[in-house]
Amino acid sequence: MDQQLFIICSLAFVIHLIGALAYSARIAGVRTGRIAVSFALFNILVLISRLSNSFLGPFLAKRIETDLANGAGDGLIMDFRIILLATTAATIVGALLIPTTQRWFSSAITHFHEHRSMPRLLLHGFTKGGIGYIRKTTTAPKMVHIADMKKPRGVSMSIIILNIVAQALLTVGVIGSLYAGYLNPEYRVTASQLSAVVNGFATILLFVVIDPQLSIMTDDVVSGNVSQPMFRRTITWLSFSRIGGTLLAQLLLLPSAWLIAYIAGIV
Repeated sequence: MDQQLFIICSLAFVIHLIGALAYSARIAGVRTGRIAVSFALFNILVLISRLSNSFLGPFLAKRIETDLANGAGDGLIMDFRIILLATTAATIVGALLIPTTQRWFSSAITHFHEHRSMPRLLLHGFTKGGIGYIRKTTTAPKMVHIADMKKPRGVSMSIIILNIVAQALLTVGVIGSLYAGYLNPEYRVTASQLSAVVNGFATILLFVVIDPQLSIMTDDVVSGNVSQPMFRRTITWLSFSRIGGTLLAQLLLLPSAWLIAYIAGIV
């Protein structure tokens, strides 16, 4: 793996790691009863994710342009599969970190609610007390959560499947579109712009179908209509579905690239 590919994989890792940790903010919001504050704090990580995403596209495009100029484009498909593996690894790491990060978020919410200063909260994380708390609350996931997946969950299996599809499309959208530009160089710009269509469809699934179900359940937990153990089981199912989505993206890479290349030639 060369330096450029390592940077690309690192950026993809950060983006998908933060995406997986979004569930931690929900759990922390439920535990503290302060949903809005939990999302406000999570938005700091979202800024890091979006900054990484803004660099990822140009790095990927530059790699394609370089390989096309050097006649070494045959290795691109393997490069992209390595990048997709990085997204899977990030999602797995994010799922494993949920028990730890939800404790960090809960502490951050309490500290922010008391002092109401974001700079003070960030500085507190680097103090001796803050570092000590991070070390003390770091914990591994409990296997009981995996065993409890057999118990009733808060969302239907159709929502789980749709989440797999949505995460797969979000994962493969940009990469498939850029590889389509390699397959159909005459319409490289058109193919790259079609990633917005793929991501747009996935976003519709997430924000119109999937996220409202989880949001309703979050409110039900806060109001006491749904138990926290069931909510955690739902988060476990959704975390596994995110991992499944990144694995499905491997299968969709070539078909989506060929389809986008074809559409780019006829629009």
